[in-house]
Amino acid sequence: MREYVVVCLTAALVTYLTTPVVRMLAMRLKVVSAVRARDVHVIPTPRGGGVAMYAGVAAAVLVASKLPALQRTFDDSQTYAVLVAGGLICLLGVLDDRFEIDALTKLTGQIACAGVMVLLGVQFLYVFLPFGNIGTLILGDTGVPLTILTTVLVVNALNFIDGLDGLAAGVSAISAIALFAYSYNLGLVGYGDTASAPALITAVLAGACLGFLPHNFSPARIFMGDSGSMLVGLMLSAAAVSATGRVDTQSFDSAASILPLALPLLIPLAVLFIPFTDLVLAVVRRTRKGQSPFSPDKMHLHHRLLSIGHSHRRAVLIMYFWAALLSFGAVALSITGGRVELLVVVGTLLVVGVVVVLSPRARRAERTAASVAASEARVARAGRWWRRRPGSRQRPAVPSRGGTSPSPRTPDPTGAPR
Repeated sequence: MREYVVVCLTAALVTYLTTPVVRMLAMRLKVVSAVRARDVHVIPTPRGGGVAMYAGVAAAVLVASKLPALQRTFDDSQTYAVLVAGGLICLLGVLDDRFEIDALTKLTGQIACAGVMVLLGVQFLYVFLPFGNIGTLILGDTGVPLTILTTVLVVNALNFIDGLDGLAAGVSAISAIALFAYSYNLGLVGYGDTASAPALITAVLAGACLGFLPHNFSPARIFMGDSGSMLVGLMLSAAAVSATGRVDTQSFDSAASILPLALPLLIPLAVLFIPFTDLVLAVVRRTRKGQSPFSPDKMHLHHRLLSIGHSHRRAVLIMYFWAALLSFGAVALSITGGRVELLVVVGTLLVVGVVVVLSPRARRAERTAASVAASEARVARAGRWWRRRPGSRQRPAVPSRGGTSPSPRTPDPTGAPR
């Protein structure tokens, strides 16, 4: 465990120190995100933070290769595959940050980078289907397109949620730590080695995200851009595939007694639930409108939180809360076997999360009701004051001494001149 802490801190430190340099270069090269109608930021902000994150990842992998306890993580080519493919997709993101390449070209590049990762050794080998008495499938060559599809989906899911300062970096760090806990626990209980490629990948990624977060949290001084979001997505996908798709889960017995065989399907979905939900909703929403799935809008989950009434930082922290609850909740269930106490805690936190999300609407309804009541009270007071006002009452006519005299303008009925 100490070695993983060392590589995590290495990635965080190198990323933190490199980010200001990357920011300065981005400003000089005009790699800047202009203010658009769908954006939340109000001033042009440099992009390309993924370059600093990749520098942190590469430095941490180099340090890990020199640590004796982590030498076994390099017995296969998975770590190097992620490093090479990550460099390629980071370069693709830099080009997009600078020149804003079209969606089809970017998608083609993502598929190519995922293909390189598969060719170098990262792919699904097994998948367990917990229905129809199918059991574990040995995928063989079928695992290649499945791995590429998974990688492209995760890459775009992370890209879609990168809409608020610090959101993608924080959610990615939470997801990486959760996947690290799952991978490391599998080694502890005997289903693999604690010194494994997925554990190393997630530890390095968590460090890079945490090192970048101080520069990216609201108000952000630099954005990770597509170079960062696509790098993070590829590494998360590689870690999930390596941790869950290379083990025959029918050999599990006590790692998670509640759902022992469905873990490879449930853990990645729970860890990446927030990005995947946002991705699915965006694709469905845009397709129903006849738009391209990649056309931008302001209807993502974080935009909806802002429209409810949450502040920028509060919306980001709420997304952190939900990502942590779902990720660590699923991993904790897998480790403990689904104890009742843990289920109660998770259920309670779910209720708390819903209340926090909807609290602005409740406060808005209270303010509206109070405003209406105050307006009605003001109208009632004004009515009472008007009725008590002396000039508002009709005065009775005062008769003259000789009786009622005709009006000066009324002609005398006798016709006599006045």
